[in-house]
Amino acid sequence: MEGGAPQEQKRFRTASQAKEGIPVDPIALIILGVVIVLLIILAKASIRIVRQYEQGVLFRLGRVVGVRMPGFRLIIPVVDHLPLVSLRIVTMPIQSQGIITQDNVSVDVSAVAYYRVVDAVKSVVAIENVAAAINQIAQTTLRRVVGRHTLDQTLSETERINDDIRQILDVLTADWGVEVTLVELKDIQLPDAMKRAMARQAEAEREKRAKIIAAEGEAISAAALGDASDTMMAHPLALQLRNLQSLVEIGVDKNTTVVFPAPLMSTIGELSAFLARENQAAGGAGKGLPG
Repeated sequence: MEGGAPQEQKRFRTASQAKEGIPVDPIALIILGVVIVLLIILAKASIRIVRQYEQGVLFRLGRVVGVRMPGFRLIIPVVDHLPLVSLRIVTMPIQSQGIITQDNVSVDVSAVAYYRVVDAVKSVVAIENVAAAINQIAQTTLRRVVGRHTLDQTLSETERINDDIRQILDVLTADWGVEVTLVELKDIQLPDAMKRAMARQAEAEREKRAKIIAAEGEAISAAALGDASDTMMAHPLALQLRNLQSLVEIGVDKNTTVVFPAPLMSTIGELSAFLARENQAAGGAGKGLPG
């Protein structure tokens, strides 16, 4: 009887523990929570979303494995690295550069360039910072190209200068996986003294053209007057009609003083002499009649 008592007591404790529940170790709970957190972190680190305008360059243990296209991508945490490269066109302003032209005129020229990445692997592997590199090479190219032209060429041949800069940049950046699509000169600042000189030059040019036009008009007018004088010499009556027309035009203004042209005065004198001769002839004929 005494030997069976401990067994009954043990069964009693086991039943009571089953009713109350087995106690949980707090250290196990902490370990379980840490494991869950690590799994979440690893899952987040292994998921990458490549957007439509991007490409991902996958590095595995430091070596390029390939390019990942847009979409949902999985990588191996710690082992893989996936930098994203944008393929959109980038607008890059080129800050104003002090340039001396071929004819020794100092100007400040600013421009803007447009480029895009065409090879994601080269843009990541071949150069550290492709945007900064293109900005620096664009500034030096702008100074070099504009410096080979005179001021007049810089102001009038901007399209050719733009194309020259774009071609040079396109060749230099080809090894970086970049294509320069467009370069445009944005602003050309001239010194104040040069602005005043150009204004005087433009004014003198306009005055020269005005004098040339006036001289051409005078030459055409003189030729027309010569033709008219030849016609009047051939037809003296036309000159008299023209004089009478001049009198009519003068009379419209109601002037008190009328200046007769010399040919008209000679015509009037000849007319007076003719009338005097007629009167004299008439008087002589009257005397010869018998009384």
